[in-house]
Amino acid sequence: MRWMILLGLVPLLASTASAEEWSFEDGGTPIAYVDNGAAQFQFACRGGDLAMGFWVRAPHKQVAGAAAMHVAITPDPPAGGTSFAQEIPLIHSDGSSVIVRGPVARQWAAIAQRAKQNIRVAYVRTGGGRETLDSNDFGAKGSSAAIKRVLERCG
Repeated sequence: MRWMILLGLVPLLASTASAEEWSFEDGGTPIAYVDNGAAQFQFACRGGDLAMGFWVRAPHKQVAGAAAMHVAITPDPPAGGTSFAQEIPLIHSDGSSVIVRGPVARQWAAIAQRAKQNIRVAYVRTGGGRETLDSNDFGAKGSSAAIKRVLERCG
C-alpha cells in the first residue's frame, strides 16, 4: 500500500518542480522572466539595451554584505558548462540583485535560450577558493520564446 501512495506522489512532485515557466510582459519595458519563489532571473530591454537581472529575496549573509560578486550561469546542470560574469556590483533592496548589460547579457540570453530543462544561476565568491552562494535553479520551459521576444524589441 505504501508503494502505491509513493508512486502516486512522484508525478505530483515532478510537476511541482517543473511548474515554473518563463513569462513575457510586453509593456513599455519588455521583460522575460522566471521566478522560483526564492529568486528571479530575467532579461529586459531597458533604454534600447539588453539587461540581465538576478535577484535573490533572502540572500546569504556574505552576499547581503558584499559590494560586488561574480555571477555564474550553468545550463542543464550538471551537463552544461558554467559561464561567469566578473565582479558585478550588487544592489541591496528587498534582497540582493545584480544587473548586467551589453555583451555579457547577450551571451547569457543565448545560454538561457539553449537550456532544455534547467538553468542554474548563483553568486560566486573568490579568494582562497571558489565558494558558490545563493545558487538557484530555474526551469527552462519557455525561455527560448520569451527571451526571443525581448531580443526582437532590443536594439
